[in-house]
Formats: sequence, C-alpha cells, structure tokens
Amino acid sequence: MLLTRITTQSALQHAFNIRRHVFIEEQQVPAAIEFDQYDRLDADCLHVLIRHDTVPAATGRVRFIGQSAKLERICVLKPYRKYGLGKQVIAALEKMAHEKKPKQYLLHGQTHAIPFYERLGYNVVSEVFMEDGIPHVEMVKKILND
Repeated sequence: MLLTRITTQSALQHAFNIRRHVFIEEQQVPAAIEFDQYDRLDADCLHVLIRHDTVPAATGRVRFIGQSAKLERICVLKPYRKYGLGKQVIAALEKMAHEKKPKQYLLHGQTHAIPFYERLGYNVVSEVFMEDGIPHVEMVKKILND
C-alpha cells in the first residue's frame, strides 16, 4: 500500500476516477453533483490517494470549515474493500488536518457505514438526512490538540 497526499493533477485525476466508480456508477449519485469547487489542488482542501500495489484504490479529502476539519468523498474501489484502506484514508486525512489544529473532525457518513466510523471514534450527532439521494448522518470526533 502506498498512501500519498495528492499534489499533482495526475494523482487528482486518479482520485476522480475512483469517485466516479464508487459514487456515480455504484451508488448512482448524479455526476453533476459529485464534483465541486473543492476539487482543485489550490482549494482549501487536502486530498489523499492510496494505491494497492500499483493500482489507485482509495481516496478522500478534508476541508476546513471554521475550527472543524470535514472529511469528505471517502471511498474505496470494491475489489479493495477487504484490505482496511478506508481506515487508512481516515487516518491520513485526520493526520493531514491535524496540522491546522482543528477542534473536531466531522463527516457526513452514509448510514450503512455508521459502525465503521464509530469504531474510529466518531459519534452520531444528527438525525438521518438525505444527501445526494442517500441516507446520511452527521458524525463528529472531538480532538485535543497539543
């Protein structure tokens, strides 16, 4: 496994391809709403890419909102979901976000993934809501900065 912070347009394109497969093809999220103004290298957003062997297999991004770091667009290609890459994406995003000293990490988790996020220290803080046609909840992980 090779985990890298995305710093090139080529690596960002690999992340987009993963998101197309997972969100647009698998989950039927409309393409028009999957990509947004934060999908640039110069945005107030950090992106991560994980390769399994040499294959781009997982991605995610973190965006800073006030004193929170919001983890977003976390996904793993189906053939690679058995290797713990989702956990690695979360850990990498939290580590990158920690540099800006947020007070909390937050995310909108799909309801089927609540147990996964809870195992990583996140707590549900909202009722179920629809986002991109999929049921989600807001989840938060409070952090203590050094």
